[in-house]
Amino acid sequence: MKKILWVLIAVNVIFFAVMKSGLFEGRPDAPVLAAINADKITLAIPFVAASAVQPASEPVAASAVQPVPAPVASPAVAAPVATRSCLEWGEFTGAELDRASAALNKLSLGDKLSQREVDRIIGFWVYIAPLKDNGAVIQKLAQLKARGVTDFFVVQEAGEWQNAISLGLFKTREAAQSFIEGLRKKGVTSAKMGERSSKNKTVIFIFDGMDVKMSTKLTALQKEFAVSELKSVSCH
Repeated sequence: MKKILWVLIAVNVIFFAVMKSGLFEGRPDAPVLAAINADKITLAIPFVAASAVQPASEPVAASAVQPVPAPVASPAVAAPVATRSCLEWGEFTGAELDRASAALNKLSLGDKLSQREVDRIIGFWVYIAPLKDNGAVIQKLAQLKARGVTDFFVVQEAGEWQNAISLGLFKTREAAQSFIEGLRKKGVTSAKMGERSSKNKTVIFIFDGMDVKMSTKLTALQKEFAVSELKSVSCH
């Protein structure tokens, strides 16, 4: 580098001297610098690290491009669903049934009101199924007495239970079952247990699709019937 520097200085000195001498006066301008020691002139280009040079048009790697997320649509707001409930109210029989029916008629519920009849369980009984004739009844009674069973009566009324032998009436299922187990220990194995239903008609009212206002009215009405129950049920 020092040699080149000294060469450039020398060239400049010679050029200055020639210009002062007027040697080239009257001649057209010429590219003097290009003619004088052109092979000795070296352009000094500053060194720039290749990693620092980034072409303006250099493509970007696909993995480096972050996709722009698509705009998220706002969730649709569901329309409010009307509250709908179904209820059952019961059980009613006799005079209470008439009174409840009259009160419901004033509400004009139309086809939203229906009713169903149910058997009202009032107890349980232990019995021997109906026998085919009086002779079979007499024979069975003799067997019962021989096994120490003396508390019974024979159903005389015409119908499906005629000639059945009743052995006892009980308020609970557990009491009836316990009595049957005692009979079996005595050798009486034909005894059965059945439910005793009320002879009076028992009704449960069914309300379909009640709104809040009507449900409130029914709740208030139920308080006038102390032994009744108003409850929610599945709508069909």
